[in-house]
Amino acid sequence: MLWACLRFPGLAFSAAFAATPEAGPSALLDNRARKRVIAAVSPEAADAGVKRGQSLAAARALCPSLAVRPRDRAAEARLLAELAAWCYQFSGHVSLIPPNALLMEAGASLRLFDGWPVLAARLKEGLAAQGHAYTIAAAPFAAAAWVFAATSDGMVLPQPEGVVRMLGTLTLAQSGLPSSTVKALSSMGFRRMDDVFRLPRPELTRRIGRDGIEWLDRLRGHTSHVLPAWQPPADFRQRIEFDSELDGSQPLLFPLRRLTRSLANLLAARDGGVQRFVLTLEHARGQVTHVTVAMAAPQRDAERLFELARTRLERTTLPAPARGMELHAEQLPMFRPPVRDLFEPVHGDGLDWPTLDERLRARLGDAALRQIALIADHRPERASRYGTPTTLVLPESRRRPLWLLPRPLIMRPDPVAVLAGPERIESGWWDGHDTRRDYYIVRTAHGQRAWAYLPSGTLDGWMLHGWFA
Repeated sequence: MLWACLRFPGLAFSAAFAATPEAGPSALLDNRARKRVIAAVSPEAADAGVKRGQSLAAARALCPSLAVRPRDRAAEARLLAELAAWCYQFSGHVSLIPPNALLMEAGASLRLFDGWPVLAARLKEGLAAQGHAYTIAAAPFAAAAWVFAATSDGMVLPQPEGVVRMLGTLTLAQSGLPSSTVKALSSMGFRRMDDVFRLPRPELTRRIGRDGIEWLDRLRGHTSHVLPAWQPPADFRQRIEFDSELDGSQPLLFPLRRLTRSLANLLAARDGGVQRFVLTLEHARGQVTHVTVAMAAPQRDAERLFELARTRLERTTLPAPARGMELHAEQLPMFRPPVRDLFEPVHGDGLDWPTLDERLRARLGDAALRQIALIADHRPERASRYGTPTTLVLPESRRRPLWLLPRPLIMRPDPVAVLAGPERIESGWWDGHDTRRDYYIVRTAHGQRAWAYLPSGTLDGWMLHGWFA
């Protein structure tokens, strides 16, 4: 087995500042403390002298532009689950290690991704595209991978012997042992893990207890530990609350991108797609605006979901500034990529019909597109109509043209050749519009293919009713 650990040192900030594109110098407050003290600081705030444990007043004195948010542990848990959903496409066993780490069993996926270097490159590329700072390490033991991800970014040790040697070089503070245990061992003169490993087991147990011994055994693979596997949920619902009211669609694009990317991560985990989801914008006094985003076929590409939602949102007139945004997708059907022939010629950059249909509907509105739908009537002028169905419906028979004239016209001159027919139509006696015609596919004197008819039982009096492409 090869366990890969991903640590996200900035996860708490990403969760707290989810609706802010550029936070700048920022800090998080500890909600559990009696006084308002700094619990974590960003690198920009640390450069200005802000430190963990400072009072808020002292921090603002050092950095007047400091952006402060309370730490939102529930949002951190949701963001960690979102990252687990994204990692689920690379491994069937992903475990959450709160507050900011993930473990995934990558050994079973190495052949699929052609080895660790390719798999690691895919992980790094995807996390960089999402804007998450991370550290990564891999080892045969999950606990060791967790420690190495915090101390040696990028380290890969596939052999147990190498893991034990590397663990021996770590300081006690890097071991993952509780701070009280580290302090006690340091007071006894121990400095590195190798010093601890040399102690006899009974003596070591007396000094650090059974929990400490169990942790050291897990680090070296002497004992197994079952990690609970994360499972993707059946639907998607995520909400972002804004610190201030956002007016207009432009400020809403950043949180919208975060929500659609979260949805795409879940869809990748479920190997599914989404054909319809609802954006809910929350205003003052409990007022809400619903924006429905529907697609011609299930999709799961993050950029495509964002573009469709953005276009719908820009066409929506908001009654008031928004205080929050929620995305809800209830049905997540299986995603089936379009099947293409092995020797299908490569086309240009033109859009296929479903993509064009989605973009036109999102930009112009559903009512702007009219499509042909069949009606249960044999008379050609009543057999179809324009409407707004969800899918395009075309006549089954190839013997009838799509282009019908508004009303039949006298055909002059007569056709030069009859290509097919007759097709007799006798209908309409019940509604007072009795129709008795013999339809033919004919060629005109100019070489065009036309659809024309004669009154039943006659040989002249051609009437032109439609054209073939």
